[in-house]
Amino acid sequence: MDIQEITRRVEKESLMVRQVMAGIEKVIVGQRHLIERMLIGLLCDGHLLLEGLPGLAKTTAVKTLAASIRTTFQRIQFTPDLLPADILGTQFYRPDTCTFEIRKGPIFHNIILADEINRAPAKVQSALLEAMQEHQITIGETTFPLARPFLVLATQNPIEQEGTYPLPEAQIDRFMLKIKVDYPSAEEEKEIMARVYAGLDEDMEGVVEVDQIRSAHETMKLIHMEERIMDYIVRLTAATRRPEEFGLDIGPMISYGASPRASIWLGMAARAHAFLSGRGYVTPQDVKSMAPDVLRHRIILSYEAEAEEKCADDLIKIVLERIEVP
Repeated sequence: MDIQEITRRVEKESLMVRQVMAGIEKVIVGQRHLIERMLIGLLCDGHLLLEGLPGLAKTTAVKTLAASIRTTFQRIQFTPDLLPADILGTQFYRPDTCTFEIRKGPIFHNIILADEINRAPAKVQSALLEAMQEHQITIGETTFPLARPFLVLATQNPIEQEGTYPLPEAQIDRFMLKIKVDYPSAEEEKEIMARVYAGLDEDMEGVVEVDQIRSAHETMKLIHMEERIMDYIVRLTAATRRPEEFGLDIGPMISYGASPRASIWLGMAARAHAFLSGRGYVTPQDVKSMAPDVLRHRIILSYEAEAEEKCADDLIKIVLERIEVP
């Protein structure tokens, strides 16, 4: 299939995505970056981690995305006393039949909102590992496949907040994107106030079917990516592991670089970004646009970086500036 034909299919399929975006924007004021990244996660079937201070509409945004699709949705409120069985389900004994039965937990839905995921201890967070990677759940000796699409959209407050637990590295690497949610502009905040005072209804009815999402996903995978773009993605991730090989002086600030999952997800995210732009091919700008959200949670900083008050975004910016663009 040539690029012109792919572009025609992309333009046709992206109408559905614009419908979803328009519906979400009726409820969420501003936060364009957040909305676009959520749609990219939906197209790629990738889990998302939303980080921001309380009151920035993270939970509302996820609920609105789920409501825009005719599918099943479940919110799980993470608290310090939550147990793995509260998420996955459990076996229980039936004395009348002398058998064990399985009661499935709330994880058995298409879209899961893991609200304030870092409020629960590590053993509870780790209960999501199998579901997020293998799309299945094991209870006792029985394994259950999860329905597709299966998306975990987790929100968390910054680690500095009291009563939070850092996410295990093995779990945080399973999130396709980590999206930073920032304060609205003055004009947006004024509009939020006006909507709240007017008592506008935040409910939203489904505008697209799951089959339309699957169709868009298949079309997105057809988007052309040249080998030089793939090489560029691999160089970007390699530069976070071995910066000295690329002439970068940020080595002492990085304890561990991005995993191979970063390259996989960055390529898919770049394709999805091209899809939202209505293009049948990937450009280096697609890669650069998505790199911070794909890489920021996969770079483990050293004490030296913390002493110099450098964050992962600062180092990603240096990598993007210094690595030659094809």
